[in-house]
Amino acid sequence: MSQIHEECGVFGVFGVEGAAGIVRTGLTFLQHRGQEGCGIAWCGPDGEIVLKRDLGLVSGVFPEDGYACGDGLHAIGHVRYGTSGGGGIDNVQPFLFRSRRGDYATAHNGNIVNARELADALSERGVLFHCSSDSEVLGALLGDALPSGGRISVKLLSHCLNLIDGAFAFLVLTRDALYACRDKYGLRPLSIGRLGRGYVVGSETCALYAAGASSVRDVRPGEVVRISADGLESSFYSSCTRCAMCAMEYIYFARPDSDIEGVNVHAFRKESGKILFRESPCRADIVVGVPDSGLSAAIGYSEASGIPLEMALVKNAYIARTFIQPTQEMRVSGVRMKLSPVKSLIRGRRLVVIDDSIVRGTTSRQLIHMLRDAGASEIHVRIPSPPLKNPCYYGVDISSREELISAGMDVDGVCRFIGADSLAFISEEGLMEAGGRTDMCMACFNRRYPTDIYSHGT
Repeated sequence: MSQIHEECGVFGVFGVEGAAGIVRTGLTFLQHRGQEGCGIAWCGPDGEIVLKRDLGLVSGVFPEDGYACGDGLHAIGHVRYGTSGGGGIDNVQPFLFRSRRGDYATAHNGNIVNARELADALSERGVLFHCSSDSEVLGALLGDALPSGGRISVKLLSHCLNLIDGAFAFLVLTRDALYACRDKYGLRPLSIGRLGRGYVVGSETCALYAAGASSVRDVRPGEVVRISADGLESSFYSSCTRCAMCAMEYIYFARPDSDIEGVNVHAFRKESGKILFRESPCRADIVVGVPDSGLSAAIGYSEASGIPLEMALVKNAYIARTFIQPTQEMRVSGVRMKLSPVKSLIRGRRLVVIDDSIVRGTTSRQLIHMLRDAGASEIHVRIPSPPLKNPCYYGVDISSREELISAGMDVDGVCRFIGADSLAFISEEGLMEAGGRTDMCMACFNRRYPTDIYSHGT
């Protein structure tokens, strides 16, 4: 793993004709959050929920030229990058649960840290699980708690959500309602939009806008929003809440055209670049942003420093991401195939290279070697995130300290390893300032986890 990856994205529609097609559009704009598999569950005119899911990209699983998803008004969808539970089609969401009391489907972004404990307890009660994903736990809890003749309700959902710990943005679809639920720590984003007489819900606002919706508001930490023919109904399953959004959503995962809790992602990254210059200035001839998520911070660094920004690295959009290559040799080759240096801009110049983060250090090392070969006289690396030192248990694909170079080396050691002339990271205080925030989850930097981590260990 030479990069970090988020687990998935969710999108839902209620009360809009052609709901499944709209979900397809939303998932396309969330594709960056997961490329392993995708699925859509929609409610037909007869109230039956139908599911289609498969491995692959949205465009492949749901080709635009005439895939059939019926005429339903309600649907939810999901894109997955597998972390918890591994790969395979059985772990591709949404999950569909059949019940004599009514069908329901669930889609989940995040990671349930006490999933193993809950699954063990449910298994002892005779509940069967069909996959290895932690995301199946909520549906199993709902099915186990459903009273005879009862249906999914806000009260039932609140009971089950209080048993779950960790990070989640859940969508639950029934024949007459769409429920949007967010963890009480506010770790994962979830936004509501208005589309005609109906509503849409998605992991990022960019997907809402792509579907033609206008933004209404974020789902609040600890909140369950019931969307039905009667409109929006808000309820809180927990009064002990935080607004501890995952810092990596702003730094890396979210698209720059998304707004998270009222802060535009591009603006956050640009401001972090300005703060990074204030904290770690250097003399150079040009600023170079590493496509894609380093570009916004590079703009800010350039504006604050007065050093001109140059497009000295060009991304080849038609080369697969380096993280999907199965061997380190192929990943290194992938770096050279994905990024091309503009030698006429680099030769003989001092560079400030802005990248979003350093994980293992292998990608940064290869990039710097490539820039040296292109003739750079000095290379100063600036990172608009603090050093990654700790595993994440909330849906980010960082499972051990061994994967993180900064867990075993100080900044000078990392600098020597990647071959830079200097290296600096933004401070945690600077990152907080960039978003005007008073709280964020930065456990991957400082080990201050907002939840217990149960059987995951430390």
